[in-house]
Amino acid sequence: MKFILGFYFRYALLLPLIFILGCGGKNQRTISGDISNAKVDFAVEEIKQALSQNEIEVSKIEISFQVVPDGLIEREGFQISTEGNTKIIVRASDPAGAMYGGLELAEQIRLYGWEGVTATQQNPHMEMRGVKFNIPLDARTPSYSDASDAGQNNIETVWDFEFWKRYIDNLAKHRYNYISLWSLHPFPSLVKVPSYPDIALDDVWKSTAKWNENYDLNGPGLDDSLLLSNPAIIKSISIDQKIEFWRKVMAYGKIRNIDFHIITWNIFTNGINGKYGITDDSKNEVTRDYFKESIKQLFITYPDLQGIGLATGENMRGLTTEEKEDWAFESYAKGLLEAAKEMPDRQFTFIHRQHQTGAKDILTRFSELTEQPNIDFTFCFKYAKAHVYSAVEQPFHHEYVNDIQGQETLWGLRNDDIYYFRWGAPDFVRSFIQHIPTGDITKGIYYGSDQWIWGKDFLSRNTPGDSTQLEIEKHWYQWMLWGRLSYDPSITNERFTAILKHRYPAADATLLFTAWQQASMTYPITTGFHWGALDFQWYIEGCRSRPAQANNETGFHDVNRFITLLTHPMSGYQSIPDFIKEGKQSDLLTPFEVSDLLHQKMDSAMALVSKIKKDQSELDVVIDDIQTISYLGKYYAFKIAGSTYTALFRQTKDAKYRVQAMDELTQALTYWKKYTALASVRNKNPLWTNRVGYVDWNKTTEWVAHDIILCQQ
Repeated sequence: MKFILGFYFRYALLLPLIFILGCGGKNQRTISGDISNAKVDFAVEEIKQALSQNEIEVSKIEISFQVVPDGLIEREGFQISTEGNTKIIVRASDPAGAMYGGLELAEQIRLYGWEGVTATQQNPHMEMRGVKFNIPLDARTPSYSDASDAGQNNIETVWDFEFWKRYIDNLAKHRYNYISLWSLHPFPSLVKVPSYPDIALDDVWKSTAKWNENYDLNGPGLDDSLLLSNPAIIKSISIDQKIEFWRKVMAYGKIRNIDFHIITWNIFTNGINGKYGITDDSKNEVTRDYFKESIKQLFITYPDLQGIGLATGENMRGLTTEEKEDWAFESYAKGLLEAAKEMPDRQFTFIHRQHQTGAKDILTRFSELTEQPNIDFTFCFKYAKAHVYSAVEQPFHHEYVNDIQGQETLWGLRNDDIYYFRWGAPDFVRSFIQHIPTGDITKGIYYGSDQWIWGKDFLSRNTPGDSTQLEIEKHWYQWMLWGRLSYDPSITNERFTAILKHRYPAADATLLFTAWQQASMTYPITTGFHWGALDFQWYIEGCRSRPAQANNETGFHDVNRFITLLTHPMSGYQSIPDFIKEGKQSDLLTPFEVSDLLHQKMDSAMALVSKIKKDQSELDVVIDDIQTISYLGKYYAFKIAGSTYTALFRQTKDAKYRVQAMDELTQALTYWKKYTALASVRNKNPLWTNRVGYVDWNKTTEWVAHDIILCQQ
């Protein structure tokens, strides 16, 4: 195999950078000019790998990267054109666009070969495409998710540079361009504040105490003295070394077009230990000054930190909206303003989450910030509550939009549904993205969880391949779909099918694509019908919530809860209470029709996936996951029908409905057992989560069986 590549990088008013690379002979590299760009280097390596994998044999291939101003190509956009059979030109207006163009070209070569490369032009649909990462820095500076297996298993992970390299590389390939790190109070683990020198923390601690199952949903209590007694020091590292570590991580993000933002909940002072008189009292002037100085010092310390953000409310109980925003301005806004004025050539982002507060009040109080020329003020709003996997249309932002006066907003897309199993339904994601409001109010999206840390996989077992895989690698398809489709929602199912074919060459990719998509609809159909809006109100893989939200002592959502809980307002489904009261409504699917829809999709998925043979590779795990979530979908299909028959029996006292309910719920138990049996082959159980407590499939089986008794009452 021989090929020669010529790469031309052209910038306005700059000399070109030319690479001539040989394979099969002596490598040559000719450089003219003084341009070097790691973003494009990343794409070049992907192109080289794609050519090598396809064993393309041509005497000369010329690929030209031209980075020049172009009115038709937006920031981070690109154009690929071909000239004859040997030359391809990638044009972009910035290096990020050139990188994405190169990644697109590499993918086309990998999937279709050199002859299959087609011209294309793509501009980003969403300007900001990011991730929500609750970061467990230290037992003394926890995040919201620390009280969980996911949190405790990833404290050491976030201090591993190799993790961040792999994580960031994956994000870049999926077209994400920022990471938001969420924490209660991260400053002692990240920065030295000159006026408060005794606060910065050396080393990384992990609690060795016995944790409670559940903690306050607003975050207080994670600095309990028992949790911090007798800690394990899992990494010996000084605060100066910590700073160098995070500078290195953020710098690496920069060369992959990934910006970093730090976002906090408030007012938390974990790790302070009462020093300097700092408390969580909003009226404490020392606290205000400490936060202000910490914000300013963050930007002085980290030249590649793009922005800061906050939520006001979680630990600000009893305060009015005006009091909350006054504290936020005097601390966060003033700290950022001082940094922005001292560094006028640097652009900063300020993100204010609109949660437990008011948009109009924020705009009024933060007017000085919005008028600062080198600060981009952006709102943040929980677009689909905690369940992006519910319905493609979401109504919760409509009233909010009237209040923000056209201010740019990041829409938070929360996945507090899928932790265990590999998910993939491109049609759902594409439609969801296309329903997000367009125009000036939409800055972009971020995708992530509050109940999960997307670090290293700690749940899988008996899995072929890398035993140290990252969550983003295990769930690659899901993360790819949200990143790629928020960049370009016009990507076709043919492209995704080709990607599956390349990754799993032994499988019939069309069967795999369809089976995976059908089975994955278990999540939005079920949660759209059974709508517990917040993470502690519903977790589908365990059929549970906190006990109070289940209206029982276990947290399990039994037939009684299925009968009483309403549907998502935009799901197109009729709730059981409304069906019992009103009968069939022509514009909504009845509970029985929702049950039938689940059966139809799950039966189709199982029939298709049964035709795909395992081959002792990652494909085997994907097949098992498709089968597993199909069993889960069947369970909910029978449960919805059984709950509806139970409600009819209780209303009419007609014994035939009791018999039908028992039949459906007996079938539900059968499929729950199939679900948990297959799930347990590949996954560890029980799982401790920070929002709904322990999820124990074996214990839950007892409660599933009890539904058969409940339906007779």
